[in-house]
Amino acid sequence: MALTGPEKAVLMLLSLDESTAAPIVAELDDADLRKLREVAGLMRTVPATALDDVYGEFVNRAQVAVAVPRGGLGYLQRLARRAFGETRAQEVFQAEKLSGVDRIATVEARVVASVLEHEHPQVVAALLSQLPAEQAGKIFEALPEDRQATIVQRLATMTEMPAGILEGVASAIADELPPPNLEAAVSVDGAASAAAILKKLSKETSTNLLARLDEDATEIAEQIRRSLYTFEDLNALDAKSLRTLLKEVPQDRLVLALKTASDSMKGKIFGGMSSRAAELLRDDLDSLGGVRLADVDAAQREIVGIALRLEAEGQISLGATADDLV
Repeated sequence: MALTGPEKAVLMLLSLDESTAAPIVAELDDADLRKLREVAGLMRTVPATALDDVYGEFVNRAQVAVAVPRGGLGYLQRLARRAFGETRAQEVFQAEKLSGVDRIATVEARVVASVLEHEHPQVVAALLSQLPAEQAGKIFEALPEDRQATIVQRLATMTEMPAGILEGVASAIADELPPPNLEAAVSVDGAASAAAILKKLSKETSTNLLARLDEDATEIAEQIRRSLYTFEDLNALDAKSLRTLLKEVPQDRLVLALKTASDSMKGKIFGGMSSRAAELLRDDLDSLGGVRLADVDAAQREIVGIALRLEAEGQISLGATADDLV
């Protein structure tokens, strides 16, 4: 998932000590700071690979040691107070103390669905992508059935959107109208969001949705299926299915995929091989050296794709992982 410019800026500021970040914030004009404020209020989780890329862009230039970001809108407000003083910081941040998305998450799902029923599918998908999966799933089920496949399709292909759209939808539900800033944008992992919602639906509903997507958007359906499973989910494979899978996976891809795997997952893979094969795999893994997290992620997704293909062919069973949604 590619981050937008404002998201990168927020992450970088949140990773710096206040004494370092405050002078940087002092150089920003009000419009730029408002963009950061809006994005900081909407960001939920950040993939480790995205953080690695953001750090790389800055560390290569400034050689500054960074830490894991430590928490959102409140920290950005403290930086603004330190850089500008209390009065100016209040002027910038007074528009919103709580994001519209946070407010809408507390509204009953059917009420939200009734407001979204006639909204454009892209708008509905944008909102669902930012809500907790359980709440989004309830809202989704309450929407008209004939619109659900279109909304899932829009969600699965979404990569970024104007942040102001989220506030526009949320404020309509909360009966508030804060001015949107359509210049700032937030990144969205649409396929992962769609998969998370499908996991919360009944098996019958999710299966029917994927079947309908297979007819109209096969590639999107496959992308959602891949997002339903992670590499770590393969830990649930039985011994026979694991051996079948390993026969189909190139050795170099397996080594790369295991670079960030849990000890439990590594033990599962080693246990599914002969002693000699396991020893060779360990040697290859020990000598692998530094690799890009994006390459590791690609290898893991490739192996998950092979597993999904083998299951579709009836050669293996993925068990109850991801609520049997394939």
